[in-house]
Amino acid sequence: MVPRDAVIGIDFGTDSVRTLILDAADGREVSTAVEYYPRWGKGLYCDPAANRFRQHPLDYLEGLERTVRDALAAAPAGTAGTVRGIAVDTTGSTPVAVNRDGIPLALTSGFEEDPDAMFILWKDHTAVVEAGEINRLAKSWGGVDFTQFEGGIYSSEWFWAKLLHTNRSNPRVRQAAYSWVEHCDWIPALLTGNTDPHTLKRSRCAAGHKAMWHASFDGLPSEEFLVRLDPLLAGLRSRLYAETFTSDVPAGTLSAEWAGRLGLKQDVRVGVGAFDAHMGAIGGEIRPYVLTKIMGTSTCDMIVAPNEEMERKLVKGICGQVDGSIIPGMLGMEAGQSAFGDVYAWFKDVLLWPVHQIVNTSALLDPSARAGIVEETEGRIIAALSEAAAALPLEESGVLALDWMNGRRTPDANQLLKGAITGLSLGSDAPRIFRALVEATAFGARMIADRFREEGVRIEGVIALGGVAKKAPFIMQTVADIMGMTIAIPRSEQTCALGAAMCAATAAGLYPSIEAAKDAMGSGFEREYVPNGSRKAHYDALYERYRRLGTFIEEDIMSGSTHS
Repeated sequence: MVPRDAVIGIDFGTDSVRTLILDAADGREVSTAVEYYPRWGKGLYCDPAANRFRQHPLDYLEGLERTVRDALAAAPAGTAGTVRGIAVDTTGSTPVAVNRDGIPLALTSGFEEDPDAMFILWKDHTAVVEAGEINRLAKSWGGVDFTQFEGGIYSSEWFWAKLLHTNRSNPRVRQAAYSWVEHCDWIPALLTGNTDPHTLKRSRCAAGHKAMWHASFDGLPSEEFLVRLDPLLAGLRSRLYAETFTSDVPAGTLSAEWAGRLGLKQDVRVGVGAFDAHMGAIGGEIRPYVLTKIMGTSTCDMIVAPNEEMERKLVKGICGQVDGSIIPGMLGMEAGQSAFGDVYAWFKDVLLWPVHQIVNTSALLDPSARAGIVEETEGRIIAALSEAAAALPLEESGVLALDWMNGRRTPDANQLLKGAITGLSLGSDAPRIFRALVEATAFGARMIADRFREEGVRIEGVIALGGVAKKAPFIMQTVADIMGMTIAIPRSEQTCALGAAMCAATAAGLYPSIEAAKDAMGSGFEREYVPNGSRKAHYDALYERYRRLGTFIEEDIMSGSTHS
C-alpha cells in the first residue's frame, strides 16, 4: 500500500549504509535496502596495527544513491511521490578535511588516495597524544575548562584531537583544508546543495558531544585556547561554526541534482543530521532515566533527563552532556565502550587463523570444498561458542578478562589501555575464554551504569538495540545478569534508521516534536531479558575481581607510558 506521507531514514554505519522507507502515519516499514562499503570491505586506507581507520567519501556517496534508489524500487509504485522528509545518522566523531566549497579533500585532485584526506572513522585512535595535550591544557591554562561538559576528559576518538593530529602529521592536507566537517553534517549539506562550511547547518549532537561546543562558551573553544594548544590552529575557529541545530530542524530541501540522482521531488525536506547512537535511542523509544544501549562493534549508552533536573550537575567521565542532542528540550548524556562486538570479532579472527591460512589453501580439498568449509565455520563459530559457554557451570571457569581491546571510552576515556585475559590453565578452552570475554564486556556495561548512579543520575530501566542485542541471546542474558536489570529489546530490526525517519518526519512538519513522532511511529518491544537472581552473588564477586584487574592493568600501562 502506498503511504500518504512517507519518510526516509538513512543509517551510515561502520560497515554499511542502510535506507529505510516508512509510512509516517504509524511507522510501518515500506521497504529497505543496504549496501556494504566496497573500499572499506577490502581494508583500504586502514592500518589496524596503528589504530588508523579511514573511510573514502565515495563509499558513502555510492551507497547513499544506490540504497535510496533500491529502496524506492522495492516500494509500491508511486511511493517516491509521497516522500516528505529525509534524515541521516552516521558514526561519530567521523570528521573530514574540506576545501572552501566544503568538498572532502579525497574527492579533489591529488588527494584521492590520501587517507588523511578521507573521513577519520570514530574508532581511529591515532590522536592519543593530541587528546592528552587537550586534557592537560584544559586543566592548566587558567581559563575555562572546555572539557567540563565532555565528562572532563577529551578522547582521541573526537573531533579536535583528530583534526590536530592530521594538521601536524600531513602538511599537504593542512594547507589544502579550509575547514572540517562531521560526516553527519556533510551528508545533509550535500543533499541540500549547501556545503559551504560557513553556512551549512551543524549538528548540536556532534558539536556538543565531540567538539567541546557549548552555548556558555559562545560556541567552540576560544581562539586563545586553540592557539595555545597549537599555533597551527590559528584562525580555524572562524572557519568552523558558532551555531548548532537539533535534529527536529530542517537543513533545507533536496537540491535539483540530488532529487534527480535519488528519484525524488525537490520539495523533500532534509533534516539536520546526528550520530547513529543518538538517533538509535530515539528509534528505541528512549524515555527519561532509561539507559538506552546501542550494542554493535562498540556500544553507545544514552540517557535523557529534563534540563531542570540536571541543572548545574556535571557528570564526570562520560562522553558529554548536551542540551537537545537526543530529544530537544532534554539533556542528552552519552557513555559507551570502545569495543563490544569487536571483542568477539577479534576472538573469532584468532580462532579462524588456521582455517584461513591452512584449510583455505589445502591441496587436499578442491576450491569449492575449501570455500564451503571456510564459509560454514565463519558463520557458525560465534553461535557454537555461545552455546558451549552457556552450558558451562558458573564456578567451573577461573578465566577473567578485561574488555579494553580498543582502549576505554567510559568511564574516564583512555585509549592507551589494553585488554587482558587472566586465570588461564591447560583446561582453558575456547568456550571458557569466550565466556570470560562476554562477561568482561558485561562488566564494562555495569561500570558505566555505576558511574551514572555515582554521579547522581538514576537509572530506571534499560533498553538495548543493535546487532548484538537482536542476535545474541547468551550475551544479552549475561549482560542482564551482571547489570542486575531487566533489558527490553525493541521490535525494529533497524532502530537507528527508524530514529532517523522519526527525525525526518518532524523536520518535514508531519509531527510537532520528535517525541510525538516517536510515540506514533515506534515499533514497541519484542522481548525482555530478566536477570537470574541465583547468579548475583557469583557475578558481584567476579565484578570486584574485574575492577581490581582493571586498576592493576591501568597502573601498569600508564606507568610504562610515563617512563617511555
